[in-house]
Amino acid sequence: MGNLVSRATLLFQATRRLKDSYDILVKRIAVSPGLPVPNPTLPFWTVPAVIIPASDTAPLPEYADIVIIGSGITGASFAHNALSRHGSLNVIMLEARDVCSGATGRYGQCSSGLPIVHSSHHGTHRNGGHINAPLYHDYSQLKEKYGDVTAKKMIRFRLAHLREMRHVADTEDTLKVSQCRGTEHIDVFTCPDSFAEAKEQLLKWQEDMPEESEGSGFLDRNDAIKEFRLSEATVGCIYDMGGAIHPYRFVTSLLAKLSDRYSGNFSIATHTPCTAIVAPSPSSPRYKVITPRGTISTSHVVHATNGWCSHLLEPMRGKIIPSRGTMSAQRPGTLLRDSTADGSRSWVFYRGAGAGYDYLTQLPTGEHELMFGGGWAQRCEDGLPELGLMDDSQYNLDAAGHLAGALPLYFGAENWGGEAMPGAEGDVRWGAGRTKAQWSGVLGISVDGLPWVGRLPGKVSGRAEPPRRAALDMKDESAVLAAPGEWISAGYSGEGMPHAWMSGKALSCMVLDREDELESWFPDVLRVTETRWKEADLDALLERFI
Repeated sequence: MGNLVSRATLLFQATRRLKDSYDILVKRIAVSPGLPVPNPTLPFWTVPAVIIPASDTAPLPEYADIVIIGSGITGASFAHNALSRHGSLNVIMLEARDVCSGATGRYGQCSSGLPIVHSSHHGTHRNGGHINAPLYHDYSQLKEKYGDVTAKKMIRFRLAHLREMRHVADTEDTLKVSQCRGTEHIDVFTCPDSFAEAKEQLLKWQEDMPEESEGSGFLDRNDAIKEFRLSEATVGCIYDMGGAIHPYRFVTSLLAKLSDRYSGNFSIATHTPCTAIVAPSPSSPRYKVITPRGTISTSHVVHATNGWCSHLLEPMRGKIIPSRGTMSAQRPGTLLRDSTADGSRSWVFYRGAGAGYDYLTQLPTGEHELMFGGGWAQRCEDGLPELGLMDDSQYNLDAAGHLAGALPLYFGAENWGGEAMPGAEGDVRWGAGRTKAQWSGVLGISVDGLPWVGRLPGKVSGRAEPPRRAALDMKDESAVLAAPGEWISAGYSGEGMPHAWMSGKALSCMVLDREDELESWFPDVLRVTETRWKEADLDALLERFI
């Protein structure tokens, strides 16, 4: 009898703890993300800063054809693709802080391996400059949920990013500064069950998409350790072609060129947050975009703020969740170049079911810094992940501690070697030890695991759409644009590099009324619809954390 009572007590206590955790997360998520804090941690990516013709003092225009809110990779993609097609459009980009100071300039949109969409050993955050698409990782799940055609279209959409971004960097003569390059990508496993499951997923993907999976394969324990000089804790690896980039340099270099090329009709207003949007009305048929520096009238509002989008789109609260993650820049061990090939390889280290993963690229220049992020399993003070946390002026100390010590364990002390001596310092004094810098950033987690791209229906924006007659009149005024409205591309769930650029390009086609160009390559499953919005279930996401 005593045993039964004890078990009942334990069950009751565990249930109560689960309920408390659930209530904390729901309470966090229900709060507006607000505006980005003015004093964020300093990302290694952003030093030295790129000088862009942007202003926080020049008068704002009274009218713009399009207002873009956000200056990361999504906003840059939209602006580049829209202006490349119609260079006379009047476009203004609003940024609450400095240019590219959000997730793109902090991770390149990726962070810490939250187990959200992919199978049990996979997560959704990775970067540090990765352009490595989830391929075998969730192909079977996509196929089961959306069908064979959509699953393959999603994979090809993701794979298109490296090719497209390299083309843009090459065309704009920023290939060197953006460090956009192909890599040999390696997923490293330390859990036998996770590795076995990953191999099964790989074989299914290879069978269905032989052309796209050409060059991928796996190595079991001994071969993996020998080939890539990994630690004895390794149980196997999966390899494929990947990519890497300096996300901040890519975006800022492109925006600088756009600002120069379209100086008469494209501008960037920094330290100019959008604080509210007033819906059109019969007497005032355009949107009014409110900022502390003035109001801009426009027919089109593009939301490119990812984790902060529900600040202005309250109905998206609970659909795209802000989440804070941790990133670091570290000096490589003296022998590590034999493993990392001085930046020609990219890595993800899977730590087992439910433990998240860590991700690594290496800069090809300078001290060949290791851009290393992750540490999701090291949770916050309340024992919960960093869902709903938006303050990137601080970072999770447990996650930072994990990142500071993990790399020699993944590669093995014999492959790491000694600690590197610091090189010459620039204007910023970085840490003198292995870890040069650590910082945090805010991402946008989609509760159904896919980005949200397209026109926002009134129920989803929370504002009335332009009156139909006025909308038709304004469309006639600007024949190159679609009917007025609000638009979004966000919710990349930490996989921004293989989703954001092409999503921004697709959104530009929609706003420019070129829907026919999307049919062959854009997955319609990413579109924003009222049905999808209603079906996107927050509880399904939270189940993965509690």
